[in-house]
This record gives sequence, structure tokens and C-alpha cells, in this order.
Amino acid sequence: MFLPHMNYLTLEQSFFSQALPKTVKLFDDMMYELTSQARGLSSQNLEIQTTLKNILQTMVELLGALTGCVQHVCATQESIILENIHSLPSSVLHIIKSTFVHCKNSESVYSGRLHLVSDLLQALFKEAYSLQKQLMELLDMVCMDPLVDENDGILNMVMVIHSLLDICSVISSMDHAFHANTWKFIIKQSLKHQSVIRSQLKHKDIISSLCEDVLFSFHSCLQLAEQMTQSDAQDNADYRLFQKTLKLCRFLANSLLHYTKEFLPFLSDCCCTLHQLYLQIHSKFPPSLYATRISKAQQEEIAGTFLVTLDPLISQLLTFHPFVQVVLDSKLDLPCELQFPQCLLLVVVMEKLPSQPTDVQTLWCTENQVSEATTRVSLLKALFNSFEQCSGELSLPVHLHGVKSKGQAEVAVTLYQHVCVHLCSFIASFDPSLFPELDAALLNAVLSADMITSLLAMDAWCFLARYGTAELCAHHVTIVAHLIKSCPGDCYQLNNLSILLKRLFFFMAPPHQVEFIQKFSPKEAENLPLWQCISFQALSSEFRKQTAHDITKVCTAECRKWLSSSRTLGELESLNTVLSVLLAVCNSAGEALDTGQQTEIMEVGTQLWAFLNIKQVTGQPYVQQTFSLLLPLLGFFIQTLDPQLISQVMTLQTSLLKLQPPDHVRFSTLDFVSSLGKLFIPQAIQDKILPNLSCIFALLLADKNWLLEQHTLEAFTQFAEGTNHEEIVPQCLSSEETKNKVVSFLEKTGFVDETEAAKVERVKQEKGIFWEHFAKVTVEEAKRSSFQPYAKRARHESPLEEEYRSALQAVAEALETTESLLQKAPAPAWLLMEMEVLQERIDKLKRCILK
Repeated sequence: MFLPHMNYLTLEQSFFSQALPKTVKLFDDMMYELTSQARGLSSQNLEIQTTLKNILQTMVELLGALTGCVQHVCATQESIILENIHSLPSSVLHIIKSTFVHCKNSESVYSGRLHLVSDLLQALFKEAYSLQKQLMELLDMVCMDPLVDENDGILNMVMVIHSLLDICSVISSMDHAFHANTWKFIIKQSLKHQSVIRSQLKHKDIISSLCEDVLFSFHSCLQLAEQMTQSDAQDNADYRLFQKTLKLCRFLANSLLHYTKEFLPFLSDCCCTLHQLYLQIHSKFPPSLYATRISKAQQEEIAGTFLVTLDPLISQLLTFHPFVQVVLDSKLDLPCELQFPQCLLLVVVMEKLPSQPTDVQTLWCTENQVSEATTRVSLLKALFNSFEQCSGELSLPVHLHGVKSKGQAEVAVTLYQHVCVHLCSFIASFDPSLFPELDAALLNAVLSADMITSLLAMDAWCFLARYGTAELCAHHVTIVAHLIKSCPGDCYQLNNLSILLKRLFFFMAPPHQVEFIQKFSPKEAENLPLWQCISFQALSSEFRKQTAHDITKVCTAECRKWLSSSRTLGELESLNTVLSVLLAVCNSAGEALDTGQQTEIMEVGTQLWAFLNIKQVTGQPYVQQTFSLLLPLLGFFIQTLDPQLISQVMTLQTSLLKLQPPDHVRFSTLDFVSSLGKLFIPQAIQDKILPNLSCIFALLLADKNWLLEQHTLEAFTQFAEGTNHEEIVPQCLSSEETKNKVVSFLEKTGFVDETEAAKVERVKQEKGIFWEHFAKVTVEEAKRSSFQPYAKRARHESPLEEEYRSALQAVAEALETTESLLQKAPAPAWLLMEMEVLQERIDKLKRCILK
């Protein structure tokens, strides 16, 4: 009532600074008394009812008086400077927040007696709402006095914004429209005064609070969508609430987008929060395994209204170094549910980079040691690492929106297709200066222990071979060939490189294939490890025939050399390489071999088989490999093979399978037994072959290894469809379970009925157990482990026999290295003396053994 009679310029000094602190204290005291006595409220205790109602009524009147103060200042015709009224907003905001907190907690404060004071609480909330609305109108009018001490002016405005931020966190679940308007005001004032307050604002608090509100609104939206999906009847009220919540999501996301755009240089410590926001949102939205189950219509509505705002957010952050560091952090350890969203984010980044300057592409595509404790990996390496951890999404598989073609409907694609297409598109736009990074990332991924990751890298590399020049393809083939030749021993890395070489060879131009043949001549035994990887179908018919002839000649000569030698274990490794090459020739260039060459291969195969026995195959990994190569090689000549030899092979296989050999040995028997379907077995030896054949199929069909079971079903079907000995087919089905298994396979029905929801839950559990990276086995460890007898199988050896074998293997390898060096250069003068010393030590060891 006195305000109209006071000078506006003296309001702060003569009234606000003196009266408002006392008003705040009075309000706090009333709030304390209200909260303290609320526990005793009951319908019988009229005294406490009256007291509490009086306090609430006084609070309502006090808020009304403050509203009158704010309205009076608003009505001033003069320019309002914040410093001239700074006690007013600070006091009012404190009281507003206290009021909203009390209203929010009223259920717990008043327990089951809320109805006794609900009308006054409602009035209190309305007054606080009105007061804040009026205050925001006033603050929208104020300006900052440039002549006043800079720190005072800045701190007053910063205090206002942070106080409103605190109020936002209180009202977020109370009133959507009021919440949105408060945020709108915060963003507006931050931008209006950004030139003076940007360095003082607590940007991290604002971003964190905004992200929390975005997530909260998004989760509310999903819950409403889920309720509508589960409910058969469509409730219009639910749908209206869903749309209202979705609009709030969009508004908050746009506010975040606007704020981020204006204050990006100050958000270095907010990048982790922004990164997590993106991941959390996509982890709860289809097709994530952890998504809420909502209808297709609601999915499209959420994606089209809300998720689209995240795309420009990533565009804004693309050039921001701290964001790059957070996303590509080498120590980024995400839980299972966030690995798939991380992969999607990296694909989005990859899609946007081609339109960016070279320096931004370089920032994302190169590794960097940021500090001693922090390293940033390259985008490509991060993509492959993230992709490797999406085993559940790949195995289910989940589907994403595909690319629309002209005149055709959009087709959903798997995660593998999605990543592969975008990766190849990215490679096509790759800046030439970054090619070393691309080569390194692709090679590193090809050598991955994870098969699907290695396959993705191979697909991308093959795209590069086709998209790039013929010279680039030839260069890459040569590099891979040298890597294969330098790989010491059998390991998964060698297998991956072999597959890559086989695929790349198909893309080589004929002149470059001729150069390859000249550089890695098939006539030289040292190049045989390469030719076992190459499909001869990649060569023209002329080159195919000549190369197959040269390789067959070299390989059969090597086989005969081994047959006439002392046949040591070390030489058996070389023999296995030769057999592998012969098998590659037969499988991919069999038609190019003349009758004489085929006979020659069959003869050496028959002679080699004569040296195999069951004790060797069960005890020596090298011999197991020989066995696994000879079986399909002999199966290739099944029509001309001696029936007695077939009988011997079947007998050995049957005896071996009963001893539970390693998986790869059991796999090797399938090629041979399935090939028998093409053969009419003579009456004289049917009683020797057919019982063994039925026993082999029965044992393999009952095997618990799911992969072996699948291949056995395929091999059995191939045999059964081609054989003339139909009477043997029922004898292979040893049990009712096996019969049902074969019938289900032929009818293409699943063995287990599983709902889609149950399948997703199972995959999530499997991912939780198996998501970690495969153990990174070194090449040397792989070499040692590949050819050692299996520890799980009982062996009649002394405890130290394994160590003896390992030591002698190392000695043999050292001697082979020395022999290779002598072929390259003359021996140094000291070598002979040292070898004589070694010879003396060997003689001494022999004497110890004889004792």
C-alpha cells in the first residue's frame, strides 16, 4: 500500500533491502511450524487444524502481497535496472521454491490427512504460480546497468537464473506447461545476457538439469505409449496426454539444442552428460533389446517428433574437441544396454563427417594421446570395437530403417547391413590423407578374434578393392600375401588373412594376377602357404589350368619327398600345407586337372593314408590335421577310390569317433561320409562299409555340439537324397530324438518353440555373460596351443613330458631358422665352433637318456 508513494529509484535502499529479508525469515518460520505440526493433524484435533489453516492462509496472503510488489515495479514507466531491485527477485525466488517444495512433498508431510488442508494448499500453489509468472514478466523487462560494478550485476543475474533452475527441478513432475515456461525463460535470459554472464553461469548444472528433464519426459512418454499398447481399448485421454508429453520432450530437446549452440565453447565438462543422454535415449527406444515395447505408430510418432532433434545436436558437437574425446575415449566402459546406442552414434558421426572440413575429419579419424592416462582412438577403431560388443543385436537380429529407393518401399535392414553400408559409404568419401588410418583400422579389425567383426572389416576392404583403382587392389593383395607368409604358425589371425586374400584375389585385374603368379610362383614350395588360400576360380581358364598343373606337380613331389624321408613331426607341418593346397586345387579347379594329375593326387593320398593309425590321430595334433585334410581329399575321388581303401577309412573313422576326438576331427568326417551318397558300394564289401556308415551318422547326429549337429544334418540329408542304399538311412536314426531332429530339419521347423519376447530376454542374458572381448591370444601362444594335445583328454605321459616336447620343438625351430639363414648368406666364422659346442651337449644328453 505504501509502494505507490515511494520513489522507484529508492525502493531497494529504503524498502526492499530492509523488509524483504524479514519477510523471508517470517515465511521460513511459518514453513517450519507448518511442517512440524502437520504430523499431529487429524479430523478430531480442531486446534491444530485451525493453526495450520491460519498459517497457510497467512502464507497465501503474503504471496499475494509479494505479487503486488512485483506488479508495482512492472507498472513503472521508467527503465528497470536489476541492481535497483536486486533484493526483490532473490527473496521472491526463495519463497517460491520453498512453497513448491512443500506442495510437492505434501503427500508425505500430511500423510493421510491431506484432504483437510488441500483447498488451502491448492490456493498456495496458485499464488506461487502467479507470483513466479509475474516475476518472470518483470525480469524480462530489466536491464543491467553498465556503470554498476560488473561483478555485482553479473552475480545478481546469475543468481536469478540458478534459482529458477532449482525451481525447475522441483516442478518438473507437477505441471508440464509451467515447467516448460520456466525453462523457456531460463534459456531466454541466459542468451539475452550471455555477453556478460556466460563465464559465470554454471553451465554444467544447466545442461545436467536440462538433460535430466529430457530423459524424465522421454521415459514418461514411453510409459504412456506402453500403456496404450498393452490396453486393447484406445483411450483418447491417454493419447492426448501422450502427445502433450511428447511435445514437452521436443521443447526441452530444442532448448538443449539452442543452449548448446550458443554456449558450446563453455561446455567442455558437459560432453559426458550429452553423450550419455544420446545413449540413454536410444537404449530405451526400439530396436534396442532394452527398449520399452510400444506400437509401431507410437515409435514413428516419437521418432518424427522428438528423436529428430538429436541429429542436429550431434552436428553441433561434431567439431567440439572435448566431445570427440568423450565419444572416442579408449577407456570408455559402457554397460551392455549402452553398447548398441554407442554403435549407432558412431555410424551417425560417420555419416556426417564427409561434409565437414578436413581438419574435423582428421580429428575424428586419428588416434591421439591426450594425456598419460587418456587416449583417444580413431573413429573406425571405435566403430569396430563397439560393433564387436553388439553380439545380442547381431544374433537376434535387430532391424533398423533402411534406405528408400525410388518407387520402392523402405526395407528394414539388420544392424550388420546398416553398419556395413554406412562404413562403405564413408570409405568412398575418405580423404586421401587419412588412408594410412583406414588401412590400419581395417587390418586391425580383420585380425580381430571376433568373427563377425573380422567379416565386417573384410566386406569393407572388398568394397575398397572394387571402388578403388586396380593398382590399389593389387597393392593390398601383395601386402596381405606377405603378412600370411610371415605369420609364424597356425592361428585365428592367419585364418582371417587367408579368407581376405581369397576374396581380394577375385577383384584383381588379369595383368595383376599374372604379376602375382610371377612374384609368388606356384612352382616354389615356399609360396604354397599362399596358394592354399586362393580360389582358382578367380583365374581365367587359361591361367587356371596352367597354375593348377604347376601346383599339383610341386605338391605331389613334396608328398613323395615326405614319403621317402624320415617323416619327422616338423616335416609333417609342411606336408599339411601341401595337402591343404591340393585340396584347394581340387575344390576350385578340379575340372582343370587332367586324368593323369588326378591319378597322381589320388595315389599320393592313398600312400599317405597308409601311415595313419588311430593312436597317432588321437595323440598328435599335427596328425589330426593331416587326417582332417586327407579325408575330403580322398572324398573328392570317391568314384575311383579302391573299395578296400574306403572300407579302411570307414573303420578308422568309426573307431576314432567312439574315442571322442576334438571337434575339428569330427567335422572332417562329414565330407567323406556325405560323398558316399554318390557311390554304389559293391556287394562284396557292403557288410564292412554300411554298418560303419550308419554308426558314424548315428554318433554325429547325437552329438551335443550345436554347430556339428547342424552340419551333420546337412551332410546326412545330402547323403540320403543321393544314395542308392536306402536301407541304410533308417539305421542311421538310432533314437526317437534323432528321428525328430532330422524330421524337424527337413521340414524347416525349430526344435524349440520360443516367443519373440522370450527370445529377446534370452539374448539379453547371453549378451550379459559373453559381451566382453575375446581373449587376445598372441600369435606365438596360438602357435603353441594349436598343435598341442588337448589337456581334457587322458594321456599316458609323465607330468614333464609336455615340457620335453615344448623344449625340443623350440630347438627344432631354431635349427630350421639357422638353416634358412645359411641359404641367404655365408655363415660367420664363429658359427661352426658354437655348433660343435652344441653337438657336445647333445651327445651328453644322449648318454644321460641311455643311463
